[in-house]
Amino acid sequence: MYVPAHFNESRTDVLHDLIKKHPFGMLVTHGKSGLDANHIPFELQSQQGDRGVLTAHVARANPVWQEIATNDEVLVVFRAADAYVSPNWYPSKHESHKQVPTWNYMVVHAYGRITIRDDERFVRGMVARLTRTHEASQPIPWKMTDSPKEFIDTMLKQIVGLEVEITRLVGKSKLSQNKEVNDIRGAGEALMTQGDRVLGDAMLACADARSGSSQ
Repeated sequence: MYVPAHFNESRTDVLHDLIKKHPFGMLVTHGKSGLDANHIPFELQSQQGDRGVLTAHVARANPVWQEIATNDEVLVVFRAADAYVSPNWYPSKHESHKQVPTWNYMVVHAYGRITIRDDERFVRGMVARLTRTHEASQPIPWKMTDSPKEFIDTMLKQIVGLEVEITRLVGKSKLSQNKEVNDIRGAGEALMTQGDRVLGDAMLACADARSGSSQ
């Protein structure tokens, strides 16, 4: 991924936070049949390893876990938000007319070594944690014990666990940082108005930070 200096985000805590808030990642592998991409939810164990460990699972019928081997290098891509940015949203456009359209976004690329975890204990614990995390906001959270034990046991046998020890994190937050503060703010406010709140909030925070540092 091309990352100009002004779009680079290298703070590990910020990158981990993006992953935790947007855990649906794209696992990119290069196995026996060539390149492949699988879209699956991950859980980040931020305190494990040097840069964190990602866990996930796939259907046993999914060939990805047999196409690759433990210790193969993989890439997991996480995307927080993206949106088209119109030149009309920049106040300076209406003065100089020297602006062009662009596309802003916030992403993290997590490189790492994968381990195939085809064991019931690992899979059961991972599914339990994933469920607790994503059911927490429900009025009545579902839990694994809500279903018959035999049913859960059968379902767990139909999935295989994956574990990725992160070796490198690359983050890119393209928030119009190469523009003037008023232009960043104008585009951020326009995104908020049209409902792109994650990206809009990030751009407004960027504008506020730039304003504060210039005072």
